[in-house]
Amino acid sequence: MKIRAVVVLTLAAIFTTPAVWAQAAGATAGGRVGVMNIQAAIVSTAEGKQAQAELQSQFAPRTTELQNLQKQIDDLQSRLQTGQTTLSDEEKARLTRQGDQLTRTFQRKRQEFQDDSQDAQQDVVNRIGRKMMDVLDKYAKDNGYSVILDTSSQQTPVIYAANQVDVTQEIVRLYDQSYPVKTGTAAPTRPSTTPRAPASSTPKE
Repeated sequence: MKIRAVVVLTLAAIFTTPAVWAQAAGATAGGRVGVMNIQAAIVSTAEGKQAQAELQSQFAPRTTELQNLQKQIDDLQSRLQTGQTTLSDEEKARLTRQGDQLTRTFQRKRQEFQDDSQDAQQDVVNRIGRKMMDVLDKYAKDNGYSVILDTSSQQTPVIYAANQVDVTQEIVRLYDQSYPVKTGTAAPTRPSTTPRAPASSTPKE
């Protein structure tokens, strides 16, 4: 599963709150200014990588189910196309009804799949993002930063930034130190009645 799909929208709520920017605005004049790609940081942490792998495994059954439904629909369409002159009208009607029913089922399951996967991804981003904010806050205070801008957010466009002021990898390193991943322990996700699958793996309609 690709967590990146919902990172930016979720982070807009986490990292652009009035409190965050008020804190930046109230920083002492002459402080350091840095940049950070928070989107890349979240998916680069050990916890982010583990969560992505776990979600892929958790949602794999629904990915397979959708792929199988798509194949059934494609097979029916192929039978109808190749049998235009050989199939009876009754058989054509039956295959058409069957294809319509499968298509409705596929569309419903795909929509549920996309909604559920986005919820699961957002839970991961919220969990990691809020803890990362604590790491970032401490790092900024310890190193004299007045402002650190998010280069992954359209709300804070950065036209140019020297590599020396990019603190992304340092924050990832500090995050992994502060929140080490416990192997064999599943990251918590939103409870669900069925397995979830990533929208990025959804088969075509």
